[in-house]
Amino acid sequence: QNGTCQYNASTRAATCSKYVELPYADEAALKDAVANIGPISVAIDATQPTFFLYRSGVYDDPRCTQEVNHAVLVIGYGTLNDKDYWLVKNSWGVRFGDEGYIRMSRNHANHCGIASYASYPLI
Repeated sequence: QNGTCQYNASTRAATCSKYVELPYADEAALKDAVANIGPISVAIDATQPTFFLYRSGVYDDPRCTQEVNHAVLVIGYGTLNDKDYWLVKNSWGVRFGDEGYIRMSRNHANHCGIASYASYPLI
């Protein structure tokens, strides 16, 4: 849009001084960071139709690869029906998945590359 930028530095809530990258494909490090830091940015393979169509349960598609193409936010983890999962917030709105969230398989060989490129900002 044309016009004057409305950004005002004096009203910003925080400044990111740098960011921390977690060890590549280390799900234990990701779990520790989620528990002790908070939400963690990650990249995943979101190419499978089953990802787009997810509604409930723990997402675990064997066709999912380590080639990542989509950024999401890991906000928690848990276990559902004996399946470990990452609780992931997507950016596609509440019509995606379970009100905008997906439970992705955890402790399953870095499923969909979820722990490959994990990072968080230092404020």
